[in-house]
Amino acid sequence: MKQFLLKRLKSIRYASKGAYLLLKTEPSIQIQFVIGILVTIAGFVFEISAVEWMIQVLVIAAIMSVEGLNTAVEKIADFIHPDPDINIGFIKDIAAGAVFIIAMAAVVIGLIIYVPKIF
Repeated sequence: MKQFLLKRLKSIRYASKGAYLLLKTEPSIQIQFVIGILVTIAGFVFEISAVEWMIQVLVIAAIMSVEGLNTAVEKIADFIHPDPDINIGFIKDIAAGAVFIIAMAAVVIGLIIYVPKIF
């Protein structure tokens, strides 16, 4: 049991390091992080409901997670094939498309939550 807990703690440390590196080195995630903070502030200003908070937090986490996975795909693709390649470009475009899909969903959710509070 002790070994199990130590391994879990170690994996939390690696995950925390990964999140830190992502925030420190990737401009896309930095922008998403700032937007997440601004939307969180808006949540307090507009006094959104508990359900709206849950949805907002989940969407922020989803965007940042998918952005992290996109970054990982890009780094792996560049490592495997550093020169421009149509197949690698296709893979990277698909990963970026996943970020676009969740970002558009986030915009719609943000409009659903905030437009009625503004008007």
